[in-house]
Amino acid sequence: MAEGFRNEGRNEGKLEEKRSTLKKQLEIKLGTISNNLELQLTSAILEKLNILTRNIFNITNEEDVLRIIN
Repeated sequence: MAEGFRNEGRNEGKLEEKRSTLKKQLEIKLGTISNNLELQLTSAILEKLNILTRNIFNITNEEDVLRIIN
């Protein structure tokens, strides 16, 4: 049971790290990001974040990001 909690904690940590990295990358690429986009990133599932990561070079505005993660 303890191992399950450790794995869950590790997975949550990886998800938070991915969100943080993507936020920083988007801030560099777009300048600043809106509170709405930040909130959307915070609630996005891992699969959507992975898709966003693969398409980061194709992003030109916040609408592109929202299309991918919603």
